[in-house]
Amino acid sequence: MESSFVPQLVTSAILIVVMVHVILGGCAYAILAERKISAWIQDRVGPNRVGPKGLLQPIADGLKFFLKEDYTPRNVEKLLFTLAPAFAVIPALIAFAAIPWGGTLELSSLPFGLAEWLGVEDQTVQIVGANINVGVIYMLAVGAMGVYGIALGGWASNNKYTFLGGMRASAQMISYEIPMGVAILAVILLSGTLDLTTIVTTQRESGWFILQLPVAAVLYYICRLAECNRAPFDLAEAEQELVGGYHTEYSSMRFALFFLGEYAHMITGAALFAVLFLGGWSLNPLPFGPDLPTEGGLLLILLQVAVVLAKAGLIVCFDMVVRWSVPRFRFDQLMRLSWEGLIPISLVVLLATSIMVFMGWHQYTWVASLATIAIVYAISPILGRESNPNPRIPMIGSRFSPMSDHERPVAASEQLAFAESVGDDR
Repeated sequence: MESSFVPQLVTSAILIVVMVHVILGGCAYAILAERKISAWIQDRVGPNRVGPKGLLQPIADGLKFFLKEDYTPRNVEKLLFTLAPAFAVIPALIAFAAIPWGGTLELSSLPFGLAEWLGVEDQTVQIVGANINVGVIYMLAVGAMGVYGIALGGWASNNKYTFLGGMRASAQMISYEIPMGVAILAVILLSGTLDLTTIVTTQRESGWFILQLPVAAVLYYICRLAECNRAPFDLAEAEQELVGGYHTEYSSMRFALFFLGEYAHMITGAALFAVLFLGGWSLNPLPFGPDLPTEGGLLLILLQVAVVLAKAGLIVCFDMVVRWSVPRFRFDQLMRLSWEGLIPISLVVLLATSIMVFMGWHQYTWVASLATIAIVYAISPILGRESNPNPRIPMIGSRFSPMSDHERPVAASEQLAFAESVGDDR
């Protein structure tokens, strides 16, 4: 069987239309899932009033955003202020085009005799929106464009808090793209390709890359949270410091578009993580044993798509658990984690992977990853560091750092206040 241009074009167009709606619906219910997960972690009930079990709450939220006043403050750059939400959401909605949601579909398996009627009995198509051989570069390039919406929204709002949020987002994006790209380079070295479909088929034969490159997988996951502005890396919208960050001046649907872009970016990034490290549609993480075939009929393709979506959904749920479990970093901690931690470790991982690939020891790459952890642990004592970046300050009544009796301050006016109170009583 061979693939033809017209059937592939039609299949890709249908897939893009379907997946856009799936991701948009996923964004709406990801917000509901986040509210439910946060309620579970905090021992609350969560939304349960609108519809059975609260399942219609996303519809109510959408109507609320449509009906709210779309207010534009004075003294803003109106054109950029209006375009910034679009710049935030569009890259997230076009990045998924290169993700392979399934393997190869044999058109002869189409029901109701469609293959014979269309004259495509002996042809196959790839279940991907854009079957390009540089899919990894495309994903990185489009994903990096999301910062423009945040930076422009922060600058165009003519507000010091929004401007600081946009600057933080820009610095954060630049800092965390470096270890993310280096971690993905390790995957490219091990698979020998930039094609995401080939990366999936390679993992089907040699095992999932999360087993071969566990340190690279952890690095990529941390950088992905930072790229999506997700807690504990949501310094661009820290409400304790910046009111609301880059979206402080936005309301109605323009405000909603920023969060639509965040959740769409999170879903797309989770699907990319599943493709790069979790074998895509593969069900067997080991290099031996049964697994789903790459090429097959319509039922097999539907199963493959369901597997990829299930993996992405689990990763998104884990993102939410991390958000409601880990406190937010300070901005200096955020920068230090990247430049003094993740970047050096990612370079060591890349070097170790290069050595293993050069020697032809692909199946033992996990040994190099474990050696990387040992090397970092061994040299960490000799690296320069602050004496204590987070000292505990003694406080009266604190369970963790109580203040002793001799450290407690005594007010200078204590006796005077007592004398005044006695005089008042007389």
